[in-house]
Amino acid sequence: MGRTLVIGDVHSGKRALEQALERANLKPDDHLIFLGDYVDAWSEAAETVDFLITLGGTVNCTFLRGNHDDLCLNYLTRSEAPEMWLLHGGQQTKDSYDAQSQEKIDQHIAFLQRLEDYHLDPVSNRLFLHAGFTNLRGVQHEYFSKMYYWDRTLWELARVVEQAGAQELPQRLNNYHEIFIGHTPISKKEVVTPTRAANVWNIDTGAAFKGAVSVLDVESKEFWQSDPVEQYYPGEPGRNLAP
Repeated sequence: MGRTLVIGDVHSGKRALEQALERANLKPDDHLIFLGDYVDAWSEAAETVDFLITLGGTVNCTFLRGNHDDLCLNYLTRSEAPEMWLLHGGQQTKDSYDAQSQEKIDQHIAFLQRLEDYHLDPVSNRLFLHAGFTNLRGVQHEYFSKMYYWDRTLWELARVVEQAGAQELPQRLNNYHEIFIGHTPISKKEVVTPTRAANVWNIDTGAAFKGAVSVLDVESKEFWQSDPVEQYYPGEPGRNLAP
């Protein structure tokens, strides 16, 4: 049996992602679960998606949907480019895709449309998703599908539970043995490690800002990280100038 490796937010940091995966020393039977937000921040949005498509053809990969991936898809399919998206890394993604052929764009649209909202391992009862969910009975009962890639209350709840030292988990968390998310950067100012609160692991280590891309072994909790992503893109702001 290979490892199950979960990968946090990438935000167009293709070169950093490659480094993190190289440091993890991938094996042919590993299962990679990507938590979403493949684009928006650095200049290699299309190149990052290209890399993921190629990787998915050689290694067992599960690709989940992030909110930035959904915003990118809206641009590619409907030319939607709201100002808030552009200010939070969307401009770099727009520039990247405006330089691509229609054939390439169509290929990437198909990839983005295939992204999954969540992944639940029925054997280990581990849940993987970009952001969270709100229904107390679990993800299968969620009324609002956008919560899978926009919610921040799950991580907020986990942190409160952890800080309170609660002996019992609230119902929303207790549905699962462990939950793995991204979406909310642990820090925007420095490289930090994947962090656990209650039974929730946050793997967003700030790749869009001054942090790194992180890869975590879900069983051993060993992890590997890239160097700060900004070092690969000198002169670029990433999302460090975002309001």
